[in-house]
Amino acid sequence: MFPDLNSILNFSTDKFRETEFIVLSDRKADASFLVHHFLSFYLRSGCKVCFLGLVQSFSHYSVVGQKLGVNLTQAREKGQLVFLEALKASPGVLLDKDPSDKTHTFDYLRSPSADLRGLFEFVLSSLSDCGAEARPVLIIDDLSVLLSLGVSSGAVLDFTHYCQATVCSQLQGSVVALVRRDDEEWDEDEECSNFLLKALHHQCSVSLSVEGLSTGFCRDIHGQVEIWRRGKGEENQRKMFHYKVHDKGASFFAPGTSRAVL
Repeated sequence: MFPDLNSILNFSTDKFRETEFIVLSDRKADASFLVHHFLSFYLRSGCKVCFLGLVQSFSHYSVVGQKLGVNLTQAREKGQLVFLEALKASPGVLLDKDPSDKTHTFDYLRSPSADLRGLFEFVLSSLSDCGAEARPVLIIDDLSVLLSLGVSSGAVLDFTHYCQATVCSQLQGSVVALVRRDDEEWDEDEECSNFLLKALHHQCSVSLSVEGLSTGFCRDIHGQVEIWRRGKGEENQRKMFHYKVHDKGASFFAPGTSRAVL
């Protein structure tokens, strides 16, 4: 996990911030490093994590997790981490070779017009048995994949709404979801990721938007991240930081303070 980012967000492994709905997004950059950060952070905080891995294999997250000081295999074996590996399960579902009940979870693969009820039931069954000491956390990487498979933005928003109502409100946990933004600017196409992200901004409590530098590639600055937090009334907070991803972490700093521009 990244101490700089925890300090900016006022997060601590010693004190769990309840009912957070955190939306991650990127444009002309890769926000995957933030997914790895929150996964390692919540595991270190002693939370029970349900991870919907829609784009990468478990081994991918496990390798990165080792660099960040967490053992995902061990966490999964002891029940702290429930990992849904969609890439591994998808072929069997599409070819009707998997007779297990888990195929209901992937109904959206067989019929894109279907809702995501099966996926929500998987989340519910994974996190509803958390004890008083282990707060539930749902992490989704990433919601844009569902749109590319033909699932409607309305169905995705219904899914996130039910997850927020259950995990955040009912179980007093948190939700983290990644959305890949289209390269085009915001538009009115209701089935694009930009529209989905705009709608999610009305639901979330914290937003981290990663973008590449307008000046192009820089060895010492990999991009910028805008952090928005919903406040009381009209007192929303918005801050901008530059960042650099390292092999075992990432550093965040105010624009203009990097050694590259001093």
